[in-house]
Amino acid sequence: MENNDPLINKISDTVTTHKEIFVQKQNDLTQLARRLGASEVGIVNASQVPVEDHLANVCREIRCEAYGLSPSCPPNVSGPSGFKELIKKMRYGVVVRIDIPSSVMFSNERREVMGLLHEIVASVEQEAVRMGYAGSKSFAGGSCKQIFCREHAECRVISEQGECRNPKSARPSMSGFGINVLKLMQKAGIPVDKSLTPDQTGYHGESMSWVAGLVMVG
Repeated sequence: MENNDPLINKISDTVTTHKEIFVQKQNDLTQLARRLGASEVGIVNASQVPVEDHLANVCREIRCEAYGLSPSCPPNVSGPSGFKELIKKMRYGVVVRIDIPSSVMFSNERREVMGLLHEIVASVEQEAVRMGYAGSKSFAGGSCKQIFCREHAECRVISEQGECRNPKSARPSMSGFGINVLKLMQKAGIPVDKSLTPDQTGYHGESMSWVAGLVMVG
């Protein structure tokens, strides 16, 4: 039955408008990620981001070569407990993936791809902030020390010799927060074992792998 109360109709129209703006902003962020080079982009509710404490411990237990070398890797991050607190303040997450030939993961090109990943999520984060989501934070696979400052003996921040050399691009590693990336892909509707044809990849039938990042928007 049609409601003729002008106040209720105005409130309803306002709610609809806010939802439309919200969805449009999500679309704008996902399209930005794609333009910058993401192969796949998905959206998850903040509460859906899977965090498992034991995954963060792996960095220490296997003694990752990047352990302790930057402020964005363990033990210099807040870990799963800190990320769980962050989730409470966020609205949703933008999940980003770059598909690459498996051979690249074991070549010198890997740094370039990981650098692109960090730059994509950092740019999406900055755009989200510009939209009004001031608390937005981004995360990516890989150590910023190895990606951006491999040629430098020490991280300026860790050595207390100055500020980060790459503040606009370098972002914390997802591993140190216990984010289960496989489950995250699934929740974002991105197939983990997506089969790609040579025409889709441009790599003529090479086996494919991928790297991922996450922008928490809030």
